[in-house]
Amino acid sequence: MPRKTHTEKGKRDSRGRSSMMERRTPRPKPKVDFTADLLDFKNVDLLRRYVTDAGRILPRKYTGLPAHYQRRLNLAIKRARQALLMK
Repeated sequence: MPRKTHTEKGKRDSRGRSSMMERRTPRPKPKVDFTADLLDFKNVDLLRRYVTDAGRILPRKYTGLPAHYQRRLNLAIKRARQALLMK
């Protein structure tokens, strides 16, 4: 007995996604409203925006910052913690 072949329902592209799926809308890119100079460990108000209530640093996926800004942000937050300016 011949096997059943899948119709349109089972087609997938090279990434394994179904062809019936809609494409995702791209994540909105927030504008960086500060300069790298303001990204300092003493600027605690700015740094608190990028830390959760539990004290975890938000990843780039959520902050939308460029990679070099994210690295400076991580360093500034860690220095502020070391200086006991924030938890």
